[in-house]
Amino acid sequence: MQETSTEKSPQAGLPTLGGMQFWGDLKFLRGYRIQRNVLTGHYRLLDVNNRRYASGTLEQCDEVLEKLRITQGLTPDTGHAVIYLHGIGRSSKSLQPIIKAMPKEAFAHVPFEYPSTQVPLEQAAAYLKSVMDSLTDVTKISFVVHSMGGIVVRRYLKDQRDPRLHRMVMMGTPNGGAELADMLKRNLLFKAIYGPAGQELISDPLGPIKSLPTPDFEFGIVVGGRGDDKGFNRLLPGDDDGTVTVASARLPGAADFLRIPKIHAFLMSDATVIAAVQHFLEHGRFFPDKAPEPITG
Repeated sequence: MQETSTEKSPQAGLPTLGGMQFWGDLKFLRGYRIQRNVLTGHYRLLDVNNRRYASGTLEQCDEVLEKLRITQGLTPDTGHAVIYLHGIGRSSKSLQPIIKAMPKEAFAHVPFEYPSTQVPLEQAAAYLKSVMDSLTDVTKISFVVHSMGGIVVRRYLKDQRDPRLHRMVMMGTPNGGAELADMLKRNLLFKAIYGPAGQELISDPLGPIKSLPTPDFEFGIVVGGRGDDKGFNRLLPGDDDGTVTVASARLPGAADFLRIPKIHAFLMSDATVIAAVQHFLEHGRFFPDKAPEPITG
């Protein structure tokens, strides 16, 4: 039975000024999110338009969210949730072309923010777990990820398992490690901008990425490339999207594989990719009229 209240609903403040690289999502409810600041440790409650409803302790934000739940008649997100994870140095806005194109009634859409340049992969995965735990009433959880977002999911899988996990589409994820990180890992500017996670993206056989598990649920891989042995970036070996090589993006066990002639930053806005993402989430393959291209080795 839906609760009703005569209490006045909390009012939104001004939109935030940005700074998403310093905030990580902890809870999600119908577009509202509670975030933690990685530098100060304080919390805030935002709506879908990034307007602030509360700021202070976690308890204070929880209290305001509960008032919103009652006064606005908010019910938990249900059904099939899709969590969108951005790459390093980006925000969920980079995935908006896909989110906006997805059918609203088919999925509960969860754009996930995490401080990708401020924390190691383990801590980023902890933020992801917290948001997943808050989705108490959803029955399936899928992921749409760009670049390092896929590594965060795999880092989550190293320590955690949720029986609701269903499917994932990886776009430009350096599953074998990023050769650019190998080249730049000692560069002071690279260290300052990309933080601890940037150091973990290396392709060293003994590095963090090599120890990550392969997802044990359906996943598909989208990569950018020219379709030749040169790619968009002559500094990288073989075909590439300018940032991640095709060889690194490939991960045995993938149910389908798609290469398109786009650079890394524009994979998410390509019409072919957007259609392929939706079809994979619904059917476990990228195209209805083309045989899947699984990666077996």
